[in-house]
Amino acid sequence: MIKYKHLHKLLLLCTGFLPLASIAQTKSAYNELQVFDPSFFTHNGNEYRSANGSPGPKYWQNAASYVIKAELNEKDTTVKGSVSIKYTNNSPDTLNYLWLQVDQNLFKADSRGTAATKISGDRYAVGSYTKGYQIGAVTITYMGKTYKAETVISDTRMQVRLPFPVKPHGDQISVKVDYSFFIPEHGADRMGRLNTKNGTIYQLAQWYPRMCVYDDVEGWNTLPYMGEGEFYCEYGDYDYAITVPADMIVAGSGDLQNQQEVLTTTQIARLAKAMKSDSTVSIIGANEIGKAAIRPKHEGTLTWHFKMKNTRDVSWAVSRAFIWDAARVNLASGNGGLAMAVYPVESVGKNRYNRAAQYLKHSIEFYSKTYFEYPWHSAYVVAGVALGMEYPGIVFCSYSIHDDDLWRDVTHEIGHNWFPMIVGSNERRYMWMDEGMNTFINGYSSASFNKGEYNDTSSAAVKLTRSLIKEHDPLMTAPEVSNEGGMYYYKTALALNILRNEVLGADRFDYAFKMYIKRWAYKHPQPDDFFRTMNDAAGDNLNWFWKEWFFTNWTLDQAVTGVKYIGDDAKNGAFITIENLGEMALPVHLKVTEENGNTQVIDLPAEVWQRGAKWVFKYNSTSKIATVVIDPDRRLPDTDRSNNIYRMPQ
Repeated sequence: MIKYKHLHKLLLLCTGFLPLASIAQTKSAYNELQVFDPSFFTHNGNEYRSANGSPGPKYWQNAASYVIKAELNEKDTTVKGSVSIKYTNNSPDTLNYLWLQVDQNLFKADSRGTAATKISGDRYAVGSYTKGYQIGAVTITYMGKTYKAETVISDTRMQVRLPFPVKPHGDQISVKVDYSFFIPEHGADRMGRLNTKNGTIYQLAQWYPRMCVYDDVEGWNTLPYMGEGEFYCEYGDYDYAITVPADMIVAGSGDLQNQQEVLTTTQIARLAKAMKSDSTVSIIGANEIGKAAIRPKHEGTLTWHFKMKNTRDVSWAVSRAFIWDAARVNLASGNGGLAMAVYPVESVGKNRYNRAAQYLKHSIEFYSKTYFEYPWHSAYVVAGVALGMEYPGIVFCSYSIHDDDLWRDVTHEIGHNWFPMIVGSNERRYMWMDEGMNTFINGYSSASFNKGEYNDTSSAAVKLTRSLIKEHDPLMTAPEVSNEGGMYYYKTALALNILRNEVLGADRFDYAFKMYIKRWAYKHPQPDDFFRTMNDAAGDNLNWFWKEWFFTNWTLDQAVTGVKYIGDDAKNGAFITIENLGEMALPVHLKVTEENGNTQVIDLPAEVWQRGAKWVFKYNSTSKIATVVIDPDRRLPDTDRSNNIYRMPQ
């Protein structure tokens, strides 16, 4: 999700950085033994996760498929429903109990998330309290027999204690939970209610009890939902039905199964037209809001039925206020679908939500062509109260943003359908694996949209790169612990851009990065799986890079400290001395300018720093040297540029 209003104006490339604040260095802080540490990996590959970064020959993950029936009650602002979960234990372990996520309990006054919120508040602070989930009957069905379940709720987790074990290697059990909850107005900036001229917009997420992940790394993953850290979910198929007042429109993850029951013949025809159109087609126009003709039924309720296969979550939004746009998505396989936007009249205007369907369309097409094809048939962007939040096939964005803010919000949130909706990392533990990788690909999406219309990222890049020197927490820090959550976005994106453009080169990086996506699509990668895949597929030992960027808060300070002619004659060449004064190692780029006007650019690999903080190399000069500049194009986040240029005495 988007962290701050302007944070998503993230660096597209690592070129073009302006000078950063100077840090006085009296001596080198560099230690090559710490950087080039041969013991970086703390364990070997195994039968579940191979040493080359791929899933091992015995890799497994459990599965959870859902049937959900829920109803919106506007009178008391609640959702009431039941969820039936078919859970498959593919692990080699016997399970004596199950754990479910009950995330609405975050909004209780006595939740851990409430207690752990700073007194100054933050984006995820609970502004108004609810009673959380009201859990009704919980039953389990096993071997054709149904039993009442024993449950224990602990904050945002619910344990289901079983009267018999669920056996390993494919045994199945079903859990049914009746529940209800009050819809918070501000749901930790991930869901909530927005009052508009033509009615309330409800953005519904974390709206049903769902399985915790049981994996080969942690067993049951039961970290509580605290607001900042997001989600970790199993994959499965979803079949859900939403009952709402008949005059409302529902936008939901997946494929609508009963168009004829909930849409008019005109709307169905317009959707069919949109399936053939690269231009935006209006399904419900601003001038139609509130008119009887846009609904097939005017009293009582209607039930909207959706299905979505092989996904880790579903979400939905509902309102009387929705304008509805749609355009075709073109995919290489031919399995295209629709990019849609729903928004209130308050969001209409130049470069506002009237362009949102096109923003969504371009983003899906770009990510599909460049990284991995979008696997589902539709996607929505919903304007509402949430600033920016992602779910499979649907994203929530603030109704009030426009121009480049709206573009970057849309392309960022839908980018999350690749990280972590397709590549299913653990967001509760490793925020950089979804936010950072997504921010990285967002930059290239922005560069490609409408001839670079929103490709001006220089001011944000400078501001965010400067703040690297202020960071105190490494990227491997848990989300709730970090003092600066923005680093998960920009520091990861900066690292991957430097790895691509300065260390490996575009071809080798892109091949390895896409190999990681392919290997771990619909699976649960850990950080080591990413590091190992990149090492293996790119053909380099990058452990030094992973350590300094992801496990430390080290900074870079490269300097030119000396030039000496061989035999005191420039025609014999010169010895140039460079030093690494910061803790971080990166490749070296130098530009040498001679008095005769000749210039040469010299590139040295990061390995020159393996032997220490000082490196001397021979330069074949043709005349006296005027200047030597390290990192002349400012491609690296050097924290002290005062020592980057060496001028020869006259």
